[in-house]
Amino acid sequence: MVDSALVKTFRVPARHGYAVELSPYFPSRLACATSQYYGIAGCGTLVVLEQTEAGIIPFRSFDWNDSLFDVTWSENNEHVLVSGSGDGSLQIWDTANPTGPLQVFKEHTQEVYSVDWSQTRGEHLIVSGSWDQTIKVWDPMVNNSISTFHGHASVIYSTIWSPHIPGCFASASGTCFILPS
Repeated sequence: MVDSALVKTFRVPARHGYAVELSPYFPSRLACATSQYYGIAGCGTLVVLEQTEAGIIPFRSFDWNDSLFDVTWSENNEHVLVSGSGDGSLQIWDTANPTGPLQVFKEHTQEVYSVDWSQTRGEHLIVSGSWDQTIKVWDPMVNNSISTFHGHASVIYSTIWSPHIPGCFASASGTCFILPS
């Protein structure tokens, strides 16, 4: 059981959290994808937080012109993250270079609600799921998606890579579940 006196919180004014991800490299660092107005309108902020003895403090903050719905850390670079947003794009951020996104991928036609970076260190792939009912696989070294998967009859809420099988991911939507192999 967790002692509630040990729980630390951090509030981002005028933002609502949609996703949180712990860093695989820094045990005290986490990232949070946030949106204004519950993701219906407004912009989003990717907040990278550091847990210290004094509490949780902001480490980096990145603003985007639309809601941010998901975030995940790179498995190959301790400073790099990817987020998915309401404008149908993915943004790759570098906490060591806080000036703006390193790359922006825009092929989805509706909100990107889920992103995940491959956990197989030999792969540098990202999978995204969108409300446009498509899943896309991205290689950050290429300026566009390398595969698009159709098959869902509803918006896609979640995509995740297998930590055990290279090239294998799962996805979930309101109507079905697909597991390519």
